[in-house]
Amino acid sequence: MTRSTRKILGAALLLTLTAASATAGAAGANLDCKLRFSLSGWSAILEHSEGKGVVTCENGQRMAVKISAKGVGLTAGKSRVDNGSGTFTDVRTIDDVLGSYARGEAHAGIVKSGTAQVLTKGTVSLALAGSGQGIDLGIAVGDFTIERE
Repeated sequence: MTRSTRKILGAALLLTLTAASATAGAAGANLDCKLRFSLSGWSAILEHSEGKGVVTCENGQRMAVKISAKGVGLTAGKSRVDNGSGTFTDVRTIDDVLGSYARGEAHAGIVKSGTAQVLTKGTVSLALAGSGQGIDLGIAVGDFTIERE
């Protein structure tokens, strides 16, 4: 990922997290929940990734989850994300993290690959970050689904 791409993704992530944080405080949904995950997949116009993770919340709740990401666009490659992390906003209970999040992304990487995305599902948002390996290039839209394992 080029330096300018990282700067753009970082600025977008900061703006979105600031707005999401203000919305979460106003709505009274303030349970702090995090996602740790790994994901691998491929793309050739259609994009498909699968993985597993664990959601943990500050109230001690913990849930093993399955993750899938599907999309379509001008994209090609194969990639893997290890030790990915995510932060949820506007969560009232751990079950609020389950479901499909809208996703749009631009990505590029050779050997070392990275991602930063902000996804939304109704009022709940998920900011993702991760790094891994692979060869990928493209633009895609689709969904990122989290299900109880």
